Amino acid sequence: MKLLKPSWVNHNGKPIFSVDIHPDGTKFATGGQGDDSGKVVIWNMAPVLREEDEKNENVPKMLCQMDNHLACVNCVRWSNNGLYLASGGDDKLVMVWKRAAFIGPSTVFGSSSKLANVEQWRCVTILRNHTGDVMDVAWSPHDMWLASCSVDNTIVIWNARKFPEIVTSLKGHTGLVKGLTWDPVGKYIASQADDHSLKVWRTMDWQLETNITKPFNECGGTTHVLRLSWSPDGQYIVSAHAMNNSGPTAQIIERDGWKTNMDFVGHRKAVTVVKFNPKIFKKKQKNGSSQKGSCPYCCCAVGSKDRSLSVWLTSLKRPLVVIHDLFDKSIMDITWILNGLGILVCSMDGTVAFLDFSQDELGDPLSEEEKNTIHQNIYGKSLAITMETQLSTTVIENPEMLKYQQERQGAEHANAVSGPGHESQTPKLTNVVNGESLEDIRKNLLKKQVETRTADGRRRITPLCIAQLDTGIVLLMQHTSTKIEPMKALDSRFTERSKATPGVSISSSPAGVSPLDRVKDISTLKDSKLKEDTSSDSEDKIASKALAIPKRKTEIDGGEVVEKRKKGRPRKDAKLFCFRLTQTPVISEKEPSRVAAPAALLRLPTPSVQKSFTSQVCAEPSVYLEVENEVSTVSGSRLSQLRCCRDGREWDALLPSRITIATGSCDLLAVSCEDRTLAIFSACGRKLIPSILLPAPVSSLHCSGFYVMALTAAATLSVWDVQKQIALVKNESLHTVLSGADITITQTLLTQQGVPVIGLSNGKSYCFNSSLETWNLIADKQDSLVQCADFRNCLTSQDAMGTTGPLSIMQGRNISAGRLATRLSSTPHHLQQGMTLAFLENQLSSSLTLSSSTEYRHWLIIYTRFLVNEGYEQRLRELCKDLLGPVHKSSGSAWEPNVLGLRKRDLLMEVLPVIGQNLRFQRLFTEYQDQLELLRNK
Repeated sequence: MKLLKPSWVNHNGKPIFSVDIHPDGTKFATGGQGDDSGKVVIWNMAPVLREEDEKNENVPKMLCQMDNHLACVNCVRWSNNGLYLASGGDDKLVMVWKRAAFIGPSTVFGSSSKLANVEQWRCVTILRNHTGDVMDVAWSPHDMWLASCSVDNTIVIWNARKFPEIVTSLKGHTGLVKGLTWDPVGKYIASQADDHSLKVWRTMDWQLETNITKPFNECGGTTHVLRLSWSPDGQYIVSAHAMNNSGPTAQIIERDGWKTNMDFVGHRKAVTVVKFNPKIFKKKQKNGSSQKGSCPYCCCAVGSKDRSLSVWLTSLKRPLVVIHDLFDKSIMDITWILNGLGILVCSMDGTVAFLDFSQDELGDPLSEEEKNTIHQNIYGKSLAITMETQLSTTVIENPEMLKYQQERQGAEHANAVSGPGHESQTPKLTNVVNGESLEDIRKNLLKKQVETRTADGRRRITPLCIAQLDTGIVLLMQHTSTKIEPMKALDSRFTERSKATPGVSISSSPAGVSPLDRVKDISTLKDSKLKEDTSSDSEDKIASKALAIPKRKTEIDGGEVVEKRKKGRPRKDAKLFCFRLTQTPVISEKEPSRVAAPAALLRLPTPSVQKSFTSQVCAEPSVYLEVENEVSTVSGSRLSQLRCCRDGREWDALLPSRITIATGSCDLLAVSCEDRTLAIFSACGRKLIPSILLPAPVSSLHCSGFYVMALTAAATLSVWDVQKQIALVKNESLHTVLSGADITITQTLLTQQGVPVIGLSNGKSYCFNSSLETWNLIADKQDSLVQCADFRNCLTSQDAMGTTGPLSIMQGRNISAGRLATRLSSTPHHLQQGMTLAFLENQLSSSLTLSSSTEYRHWLIIYTRFLVNEGYEQRLRELCKDLLGPVHKSSGSAWEPNVLGLRKRDLLMEVLPVIGQNLRFQRLFTEYQDQLELLRNK
């Protein structure tokens, strides 16, 4: 543990009553006494976390100071999404702040010109209802409500979606209310007051759940604040200022029965503030030779009037650490960084302290998914899911958001009007299971039902159970009639799960479909997939016909396909790519059709020498190559002629050996000869470099732009950048990818960025990453993720046409993703969801490795739509954060502003409208739209 007291964080010697770290960890706010008013200050977190940033004068320390409060500020709290800051003070007001577009640096009123505001924060609403000092404010989970409490003995619940609307006012305390905390699953809010009581209120009807007084009966005197805290697993509340045997304690209250059997002891004076770490932890312990995971536990920090701080783990009987005399006066507030490893503490003496912990000290934090699983296991579906039903009545706060909502609704209406034969091309925001909406499921259930007759002639429907949906609704068939009724949705915010939860059975195959029929379906799918892969146009035609290493016979599902080479020039109407494959040379019948030799003896077939041949290497401009071997003999050596015809103009070149392969691009031409030499010419016939001697004869040759790729018979690969005269890949062995019997190369190509790609007979495709010096798997036609991923509801009509590039060529233009998924209707939704997520992330990373910017952008938009539809908020936030980059300078920043020649912030501008189509993410949308606007105005 490290301890730091940054002296530059101060209110000019005046008390600091509250501190709170922003959810993204980049800044923190303090509230307290100003010179003649209340003061709220926003500080940069970087100089606290890193010493080099603290010493760097270019890294700002103070970001903004706000002096709007008329009297001392008692509490500052960031909203969970980080978009708003709420502050409450002695002026009886609650102010809600939001970041404004950058107008220019403004100085702090009444200070020297050096104190400039780096960020602009404006008060967007003032909440007036309390008749006394506001002591504490707290945002509910998912920012539905904002609660404030006051010395007027009341708690006001504000509608955070419709400020300044009041939801309710909670009255029942007979003393000054000085602390609030929300249950992490949104079912309760707890308050603590000077009337020696702690009250828990239900959010379902805003009535009192329980009133706890026993631990506080002995308490004498008072404290300025009573900041209680709810544990992140929701199981415990820890109070401030309790007593046990005349000693000050922090009382632990169990959610189960609101029992008060435990407390944190040891402080010499009253506890003023308690704050739970937002993370749930798990420590691994060794028992003998085996490792066994311990139960999850929480971490809690306790501050007291005795100026000391203690940090507790619920898995230990004693505190993890106690720091005495940390300040000169009472501790007023505590806040944790969201990653759970850092803590900021403020004091009445006007200073703050930062404690930095390691994972070894606290443990391994559980992921958000694991944390949500714990919540679900204890309380049922999380609040985030049950809130979806309320979003229909949500006020749209952002005019841009309103525009995207109207566009979405207009598109849905247009699709509805176009008739039943037209599928909606707009991403549906309705509930979807395995790619089907609830309405589709209802319509199709009757088709799938299995009907029998009882002895008395009554109809009986075999019940069909469908996996539980994300909305918490379970659909099932009634036993004795054909009527289908959905069960009523249980709002789990208000009803905790009972001890015994009936399981949801999932049939292994769809009702009415035998396992044999499913096998037939899958084999039919394979057949249709083969037909589509071989019948698609343009690039795919070339890819399937012009194999760099051909085979006379290829076994496919027990049948044989015999390829025949057509003589003469290729069709002029064929569309050709710059990374077009060379024509198929003839192979003698004696040559083996498959390479099954050991790796050490691996040899790839080479094209046989022909008397003459012709090939077209570029369509725009039109470039043809004509080769004639042994045109004449001079001094015993046989000369061969290469003739190039480019837009009606011709040039010739003579070579001293017979030519095996001739290919090229719009920029250069490459010719391999029988004597293992490689000659490279410019578009006008000038020889660019002396002939390259290769270690073995060339098996296939490709050109793309100024890049040349040669694959030799010894299974080595080389790629050169002729313009820069450098080797990108040097004699790289293919033994790694050809490690298996009966695996042959069926396709080779060179991308426009000089990335070599190899396609194999087992359906896998690899590219060589010259930066990492590794072979990367970019496509696998047998991959279950490809076959079962279902993202059809994320495709628009334009997206459905696909995109052109090396990835689509290797995978086949019409990706079969989702086709098998529709037959696997028994697949649980979360499993289908996971497979689709993994597939889309693979597509993104493969496009990145192939340096294919068009495909990267294409899959990025589809990936974003999927995240929005399925509610992956953390991944969306991470994606937006990476595309936005840092807003403030920091010496530790290694962010790259571009990806594959595309500006990341331009991509963010394309991604935001997609996020704007789902009301659930309107705060995320507004936050990043404002950040972009801010950067644009800088």
